Order: sequence, then structure tokens, then C-alpha cells
Amino acid sequence: MRRYELTVVFPPEEDQHKAGRDLLLADLAANGAEIEKTDEMGERDLAYEIKKRKRGKYVLLTIKAEPVKIVNLDRIFKLNANLLKYLFVRLDD
Repeated sequence: MRRYELTVVFPPEEDQHKAGRDLLLADLAANGAEIEKTDEMGERDLAYEIKKRKRGKYVLLTIKAEPVKIVNLDRIFKLNANLLKYLFVRLDD
């Protein structure tokens, strides 16, 4: 298993943030990813408008997962309407 940082931007509304976060955690668990660390970074201004929004709630997760599962998670996250943006970054071992 490899380690990755997953940065996620949720809509600032609390109900969409909570629904998106719950779905994100369920998708990670269903694909066998282990969450090592979660860091809520709070609400911030976006550099550019995304889906007609100027602010978003940032969450940084450190996870362990197989590379094949990351590809599957990428496909699943594209369908999640409660995610504005996400980014997987592989960490050096």
C-alpha cells in the first residue's frame, strides 16, 4: 500500500459539507483505503470560482491505499456532487 495526501474542497454550506464528507469516508472505506490522519482546514476563499462558488471548506486527509483503488476512487469522486475539487498526491516512502 502507498501513502497519499487527499485534499478535498467541499461547498461551504454545512448540510452539503456533512453529506459530502460522509459519502467521501464511506467511499474510502469501501475501497479499502486506510485513513491515517484528517485535518479540517476550515473555510477559505477559492482562487477562482468553482461551480458558481467563491468559498469552500478544505479537508486534508492522509491515506494508505493501493494504486488501483486510487483510480477507482477518482471515478467515484467525479460523481459526488458535494465535492467541489479533490486532489490525490503520492507521498514518498
